[in-house]
Amino acid sequence: MNEEYDVIVLGTGLTECILSGIMSVNGKKVLHMDRNPYYGGESASITPLEDLYKRFKLPGTPPASMGRGRDWNVDLIPKFLMANGLMGLFEKRRFRKFLVYVANFDEKDTRTFEGIDPKKTTMRDVYKKFDLGQDVIDFTGHALALYRTDDYLDQPCCETINRIKLYSESLARYGKSPYLYPLYGLGELPQGFARLSAIYGGTYMLNKPIEEIIVQNGKVIGVKSEGEIARCKQLICDPSYVKDRVEKVGQVIRVICVLSHPIKNTNDANSCQIIIPQNQVNRKSDIYVCMISSAHNVAAQGKYIAIVSTTVETKEPEKEIRPALELLEPIEQKFVSISDLLVPTDLGTESQIFISRAYDATTHFETTCDDIKDIYKRMTGSEFDFEEMKRKKNDIYGED
Repeated sequence: MNEEYDVIVLGTGLTECILSGIMSVNGKKVLHMDRNPYYGGESASITPLEDLYKRFKLPGTPPASMGRGRDWNVDLIPKFLMANGLMGLFEKRRFRKFLVYVANFDEKDTRTFEGIDPKKTTMRDVYKKFDLGQDVIDFTGHALALYRTDDYLDQPCCETINRIKLYSESLARYGKSPYLYPLYGLGELPQGFARLSAIYGGTYMLNKPIEEIIVQNGKVIGVKSEGEIARCKQLICDPSYVKDRVEKVGQVIRVICVLSHPIKNTNDANSCQIIIPQNQVNRKSDIYVCMISSAHNVAAQGKYIAIVSTTVETKEPEKEIRPALELLEPIEQKFVSISDLLVPTDLGTESQIFISRAYDATTHFETTCDDIKDIYKRMTGSEFDFEEMKRKKNDIYGED
């Protein structure tokens, strides 16, 4: 291990694995280590079910009614990928007119503006133009545009329209849902990017204790593990590896619920996302529900996993999520966790230590993607260009 690397990555959460893959494709020499013996870090998929009971310190073992333990792959932090429910709203005449406008909108073509200035007109005024009611506004802003607060209402409308356009185009691609979800759980994603890194020469070491991050003259120069030192020019890591360089800005409560039935009023869907807008439950933060099932190879046949999450606002977090839990009744088993929202105090400009943000309460990857792009820009000084990444891959494999 006594070698020099361009980049050392600590932790195998999705953020770290994606950045590891990106840096390897960019031609960097990458060493990726994790103290855990499995991929995924805080965003791991736990299997078998017995391990989930142990992780949450529940007494006994899963009842026989839950099927075979190895049939379960339970995500600790579930998130959908942008790619059912509430479609009745799309039948409203005014909302349909609004969606047609969004579909035709092109910020480079003033003929599609219809009197709206995308750089000046607020989204609140756009909603007024189409005479949309409060319920539709809540649905549009929080379930389609995926905003977590209503601050966007008084901002120029261009970004919001493009967010809704992304949702609509993603929905059109597959017909039923704008989201994708990997079979066998999200734990497959970090492993996929780990394999990408390995293809481009990255080295992976699991179950590797990290003794020290070595900093000299304020700048990282390497990592010490089991008495050996690997040198590096840059370091990427999750907050757990650098507790002196992060701060707590809040907490997230997550409740994993095992069900023997689909969620009511979802047309017996085998997966769905429910977003309860904050102002409908007198809160500052939305409440999220993500439901998946045996159709995704994450649960025993006939079983469903629903995960409720939100940002903690009071000293009684479990009371805060009651509106969501009531939608899921009856619940066969619950697993409750409260985790700190940690963000870096060191942006890495001087130290060259680049720290990811803890995963928030949202059930989609939009905020995680923003974090990845932000870290990439701080590391390289340039914006992330997905098309350039595809070109580099194609140069090696000759693919379309």
